[in-house]
Amino acid sequence: MKIYTPESYGAVGDGTTNDCAAIQQAIDAAAENGGGTVVLESGKTYYSDSIQLKKQVQLHLQKGARLKATADINGYIRPCAFINDPKTAKIGNPVTGKPSFVFIYGYEADGASITGEGVIDANGHSFVERKDRYYVTGNFYPRPTAIYIEKSNHISFRDITITDAPFWTLHPAGCDDVLISKIRILNDLDVANSDGIDPDHCTNVRILGCHIECADDCICLKTSKGNAEYGPCENIRIADCTLISTSAAIKIGTEGVDDFRNISVSGCIISRSNRGLSIQIRDGGCVENVSYSDCIIETRRFCPDWWGTAEPIVLTSFNRDAETESGTIKNIRFRNITCKGENGVLIHGGDAHKISDIHFSDVHVTLSKTSKWDCGLYDLRPCLAYGVEKADNSCFYLRGADDIFLKDCTARFGSRCAQYQSALDAENCGAIHISEFNGEAAQDGAEITSVR
Repeated sequence: MKIYTPESYGAVGDGTTNDCAAIQQAIDAAAENGGGTVVLESGKTYYSDSIQLKKQVQLHLQKGARLKATADINGYIRPCAFINDPKTAKIGNPVTGKPSFVFIYGYEADGASITGEGVIDANGHSFVERKDRYYVTGNFYPRPTAIYIEKSNHISFRDITITDAPFWTLHPAGCDDVLISKIRILNDLDVANSDGIDPDHCTNVRILGCHIECADDCICLKTSKGNAEYGPCENIRIADCTLISTSAAIKIGTEGVDDFRNISVSGCIISRSNRGLSIQIRDGGCVENVSYSDCIIETRRFCPDWWGTAEPIVLTSFNRDAETESGTIKNIRFRNITCKGENGVLIHGGDAHKISDIHFSDVHVTLSKTSKWDCGLYDLRPCLAYGVEKADNSCFYLRGADDIFLKDCTARFGSRCAQYQSALDAENCGAIHISEFNGEAAQDGAEITSVR
């Protein structure tokens, strides 16, 4: 495949000169010739406004190369404007259903890829300000997405490092056949909304061998309202990732206007996260056929500014508002999962048993107090009637669910607080099937299992 270099079109790579035009010309030349590889060279920093990735073009960052996003919001592509009129794509705009601003953008870019061991620096701290010791946000919303690829099939992201995202980091939307392999995402743990990978209405996605550190969710499957034309999110494989998050390490929802199905998660290690594995349904989309296996989860509360109260596994379905009926969650499997953290498994459905057919096999939960923040809480946000609810913490806390199976599971308590309670606490549930369950109570005189 033919090689193209931005230097051939005038790029300097000194970290201060804006090399956007030269990089874009190299991409355009490769696309016009049916495809090719645009190489950013080792030892150089390419400072740039937004660039557009195109069909059959590979953007390759050599080890030691850095592509750094501009600090000027006027240099960012606006996806909605770009689709309608590329000439006006760099004019600022309030919040839209799609990202308002994007650093690397692709639309109908079939076969495109970003590869190499170089770094994409999204320059996020140019767009944020500190709120308190634990929380950084921006003075406008949403801030720029680092990489947004829409309506593009057979795309790949391999080996790269992405750092300092001001908003979502890697957001494929309406794409089929997406490979994300061995990438690193290294965002500060106090920058709000700096999700790692957000496949949105995507199909046939593989996220393999990645390391992600970020505020909010590391990997979050979405079917957002802004991209509702693209259908469900299905046939997803997530494996062998190491994840650190101030919200959920792996989440399905909360934006979910369409369905999620046929999802496999295995071999992941989650540490220092507000939450581990989470399914949060607040819109009309339903979730079914999800398998989690061979995972290790360690949770702790980061601070109350972030969603989550250290639940290692969360399944919730609540109406987002009075006009929105949430979908169902069913046929979810957890096998060989080890959980240690400040809270236990939370399953909480709304009316009419919206959560059902949930299987726990060889799942081991240990509650142990490690942070300075309060225990005795469950975070049910966002929803119409609930927020952060006060309740004693149990290893398995079940509300409003049906056909829950627990086989060969254990429930233990390590370092304790006064609000730790039972191995199993269930209320307003249908059938609960228990076999070879080994549990203990946290307090003298407390019930090991409480089913009401």
